[in-house]
Amino acid sequence: MSTKYTKEEALEYHHNGKIEVCVKKPVATAKDLTLAYSPGVAEPCKEIARDRELAYKYTNKSNLVAVISDGSAVLGLGNIGGHASKPVMEGKAVLFKKFAGVDAFDIELNESDPEKIVEICKAISPTFGGINLEDIKAPKCFEIEKRLKAETNIPVMHDDQHGTAIITTAGLMNAIELSGKNKEDIKIIVNGSGAAGIACARMYRAFGIKNIILIDSKGVIHSERTDLTPEKIEFAIKTKDRILEDVIKDADMFLGLSRAGVLTKDMVKQMAPNPIIFALANPEPEIYPEDIEKVRDDAMIGTGRSDYPNQVNNVLGFPYIFRGALDVRARAITENMKIAAAKALADLAKEPITQEVKDIIGSDDIKFGKYYIIPNPFDRRVFVAVSSAVAKAAFDDGVARVKDFDVEEYKKHLEKQL
Repeated sequence: MSTKYTKEEALEYHHNGKIEVCVKKPVATAKDLTLAYSPGVAEPCKEIARDRELAYKYTNKSNLVAVISDGSAVLGLGNIGGHASKPVMEGKAVLFKKFAGVDAFDIELNESDPEKIVEICKAISPTFGGINLEDIKAPKCFEIEKRLKAETNIPVMHDDQHGTAIITTAGLMNAIELSGKNKEDIKIIVNGSGAAGIACARMYRAFGIKNIILIDSKGVIHSERTDLTPEKIEFAIKTKDRILEDVIKDADMFLGLSRAGVLTKDMVKQMAPNPIIFALANPEPEIYPEDIEKVRDDAMIGTGRSDYPNQVNNVLGFPYIFRGALDVRARAITENMKIAAAKALADLAKEPITQEVKDIIGSDDIKFGKYYIIPNPFDRRVFVAVSSAVAKAAFDDGVARVKDFDVEEYKKHLEKQL
């Protein structure tokens, strides 16, 4: 199936927007109207005034996420501002609903000051069961998310950071298993030290990786540099190496979150046996898979594109992470919840692939291996696997508001929705 499009097709598709509000209760009689608004609406209002937690029972809070952006770091477009970012945020809301049944409102801010963004998000947080921060540039995105996690009592996640981290960690888990390597011994190069790069490095460290080298536009993040943000200082190492060419030798993994063409075939040759190469720059990756395969036959390769195997697509993460968090009325998204999501994805990739997915990929021969270490985004089983893993982790971590949780019963509940 072709994914090519014309400018005219894209503009026509977006005419009048992509989302709308639908009514889920009857409003066909005078009594219905009385119940929907005045005076019947007073009854749930009084109940919630008595106990705020009842907003989850009597309103849409239990299934509502805010997609919030200032448009300062829109993928491929840069700082285009709130107005111009609206089609992207609407698109995010579409994916929430389509893949996980989560209702989402897109909220674009005509504001760039981090302090004011925090205050706006805090002020509107009673409306929502969760907040998905989107396309907010580094380093302010780190502080905004940190503040909101500390100062609100609903799950908050900056998807640009953690989505990529979760999906690539899933791929990393399976690549390590296939190669037989010890995670404590491998060397990872993260080329690109913005929001996603820092979050990936943090998650790899939480997973147990010890040797992580970050590179930004000025070179290797080393301890002698005086221009580092606090987030980069976390990963500054003592080394005489200064550029990608210096550190790529014997690397077990290259994660590209940078720009097209930075990884050469000569560099790929120098990597360790069975290397993992995630070249995620879009639309053109740091190196194309076919160029890697010209010099290596043992590499496990992923890109951000749908026309190659192992697509690192955040839609494998955020809809289901919020689904699971919302269903146990979580107060936060913890590190264990993110690790649980990654492990669920890694485990699902090892399951027999459904015919539906084989038809989408266009191959009946596809199976777990170097060409399939990350599930296909259209594998509907992701909905149950990730949502249930996240919900269980939230309950186990003590951040769920629900008092009783049976993960097997919850899985059955989710399966009925497929």
